[in-house]
Amino acid sequence: MSATTVVPQLVQILRTLVTTGYSTEHSISGVSDPFLQVQILRLLRILGRNHEESSETMNDLLAQVATNTDTSRNAGNAVLFETVLTVMDIRSAPGLRVLAVNILGRFLLNNDKNIRYVALTSLLRMVQSDHSAVQRHRPTVVECLRDPDASLSRRALELSLALVNSSNVRAMTQELQSFLESCPPDLRADCASGILLAAERFAPTKRWHIDTILRVLTTAGTYVRDDAVANLTQLIGGAQELHAYSVRRLYSALAEDISQQPLVQVAAWCIGEYGDLLLEGSCEETEPLQVEEEEVLALLEKVLQSHMSLPATRGYALTALMKLSTRLRGDSSRIRQVVSIFGSCLDVELQQRAVEYNTLFRKYDHMRAAILEKMPLVERGGPQVDGEAEESKETQLSETALVSTEPQASKLLDLLDLLDGTSGDAQPPPLLDPSPGGTLIHLLDLPCAPPPPPSIPDLRVFEREGLQLSLSFVRPPGTPALLLITVTATNTSGADVTHFICQAAVPKSFQLQLQAPSGDTVPAQDGLPVTQLLRILNPNKAPLRLKLRLTYNHFGQSVQEIFEVNNLPVETWQ
Repeated sequence: MSATTVVPQLVQILRTLVTTGYSTEHSISGVSDPFLQVQILRLLRILGRNHEESSETMNDLLAQVATNTDTSRNAGNAVLFETVLTVMDIRSAPGLRVLAVNILGRFLLNNDKNIRYVALTSLLRMVQSDHSAVQRHRPTVVECLRDPDASLSRRALELSLALVNSSNVRAMTQELQSFLESCPPDLRADCASGILLAAERFAPTKRWHIDTILRVLTTAGTYVRDDAVANLTQLIGGAQELHAYSVRRLYSALAEDISQQPLVQVAAWCIGEYGDLLLEGSCEETEPLQVEEEEVLALLEKVLQSHMSLPATRGYALTALMKLSTRLRGDSSRIRQVVSIFGSCLDVELQQRAVEYNTLFRKYDHMRAAILEKMPLVERGGPQVDGEAEESKETQLSETALVSTEPQASKLLDLLDLLDGTSGDAQPPPLLDPSPGGTLIHLLDLPCAPPPPPSIPDLRVFEREGLQLSLSFVRPPGTPALLLITVTATNTSGADVTHFICQAAVPKSFQLQLQAPSGDTVPAQDGLPVTQLLRILNPNKAPLRLKLRLTYNHFGQSVQEIFEVNNLPVETWQ
């Protein structure tokens, strides 16, 4: 039997149940045989899927069931929910879909948490196809954010983020930011990331976009995505008219709280770039703020000395101090003293940066202002340059570099001396013949960089139930005692690996530093891998042994693995 012959019969049976009913012995809470109604609705859903004629046949009946079923009891709610699912799956009329959305909206007002959860889940399925109809119930959805039940508030958060568009972005972002301030810790990362994504897509103005990100960083800075700092610095850098406003807002936020590391990093970067605008005090868009040079330096020193500051945050602050040495009108002796202290820092990255800055002060002070000038403006999302224009631009830049004069060549040598420590009286390289067509080849022939070190093969060290852990190795040419190990975790199974933590240990003759991982969830089905950088200093070039401990949740079970890696390639330590 085909669907065209079966559907009318089922429609007639269901219409009889709704209008007249059978015997009272099959009636539950005033609903005539709800079990039979549910089974018929499920069968109609299957028969009407992708079938225009069958869908038209059952449209009137579904509207009748939706309007005549009693919702005061769970039996009626069950029938209504199956009706909504059927309307969602078949090719129903637009008015019927709006009626289904309104039924789910009434479910959101029910006292039963299970019914509210089912309604939120169903609305989330319909938000893409019936966005305007779901938007009418936005206030009720926002109210569900504050439900004490964690599963309900999480589902309400997902639906609220899906409802954000260009017309309601201001109001919805305000509601979500209010929720972010009081939401449970396990929802903060999702809420913060959702607000940032919505602001990036629908921001009405650059200033509103900056204010929104700053509020998120101030409220839940430790929960934001890893790229939030880079996105905000790029946004501020490309908004020249908001440089003074941004640096004053960030300075005030930093003075109040230095515990939110992403906020501190952005503030340090902005103060270093636009510290002169902070001291001018000529921004009409903010409250009057009188800041002295000593106060700015003291705040950055506080960041450097704080036990809450990450190594990356201290790097931002140290660079900001160095840039302020060219932007402040006072004596830079205080900055030189702070920079010299970090020349003996235990952190290799900070130590190297401080040594280079000290060298800049001592030997190349006349070039300091040019080297530390402001970053150029960055256009976000600009059109890509076509191939011919790019090639023409490269050729012009190459020719300009090749016809440079002798003083410019000696400045290039001075810059290179910062890295390799060679004497300043070295002979400049001979100028190449800027013949047409050969400029790019000559540039490639310049001996300005050492040959790349031989590659070290990757090593897979762990595999269990689809979770794989691999190590890749790099030895920087300038620091032979340093080994950089990138730990990459991938997941080919059908379930996410959550709460993933990788810890490492080395013998006492080594120095180990673990950088922060890119995330704590390894997505299923070969999703985006989680990476973590290990910096190992091996001054004695001893054979390397590495012990790893993994803790994570997978398939609903908590797993802990401890193992030793003894088969590292000899190139990692010789």
